[in-house]
Amino acid sequence: MNNAGAVTTAPASYARNRRHTPRWVRAIFEVVLVMGLWVLYSLARLLADTNMDPALQRANELLHLEGLIGIQWEIPLNQLFTDHRILGLAGSYWYATLHYVVTAAVLIWLWRLGADRYGPARRALAVGTLLGLLAYISLPTAPPRYVAGYVDVLSLHSADGWWGADASAPRGLGGLTNELAAFPSLHAGWSLWVALALQLYAARYWVRALGWIYAVGTAVVIVGTGNHWVIDAVVGWMVIIAGWALAEAMGRIPLDRLRPSRWRRRTPGELTERAEPGEASVVTEA
Repeated sequence: MNNAGAVTTAPASYARNRRHTPRWVRAIFEVVLVMGLWVLYSLARLLADTNMDPALQRANELLHLEGLIGIQWEIPLNQLFTDHRILGLAGSYWYATLHYVVTAAVLIWLWRLGADRYGPARRALAVGTLLGLLAYISLPTAPPRYVAGYVDVLSLHSADGWWGADASAPRGLGGLTNELAAFPSLHAGWSLWVALALQLYAARYWVRALGWIYAVGTAVVIVGTGNHWVIDAVVGWMVIIAGWALAEAMGRIPLDRLRPSRWRRRTPGELTERAEPGEASVVTEA
């Protein structure tokens, strides 16, 4: 049974208001809203403390925690991306580009699907991002590339890309980014948001599978390029999951669709619209 399907409709008053607002006006509003979130994201990163000593101390504390729970995988991954030039270059482009491009593409796709998909998903992304920004401000953390024994892979390939030697910022604009905004990783968080959005709303299995491949691939890339600790990725996922949970509490997100169909009850709408070949499509009227 396909995971995608109809979702509960918005309240009648909300739907009436949307009918009276031209679609192009709503589109402009959404662009302004998303750009405003991006500006807030950039400003919050710049407001964080740039003192390196406590940031390095915090990084060492995270490494100690990783050792306790057995997820200290940074050195072999970083070595892999350092030793293989093509992998390092591909990882650099992935890190510097897909974070924005894929997220924006999925937002546009959700917008085209309709408000009952786009609105809650955008809300989940905003909440998760704001949680990440609070951590950036309160817990500036040095990434692996600032710790002895790790290689800054993007810096190795900066001559082959559009980024400079300062993180993934465009060449010449490194001073506009906070390089201690490592914990949690919103690269990992946003990629998980993409995977969850596709899992919830994409009708094709291979599209949903691509979402999960993208999320796992991003986690490997951010660690392998020396930009994040493993635990940064884990907590980045957690803030996005919290964002989706809060968005679900606010209504209209069918998170039960993440469970296998045999473990959940199907709604009459799903039985009618998404019946498998040969499966009865019977709806009992109220």
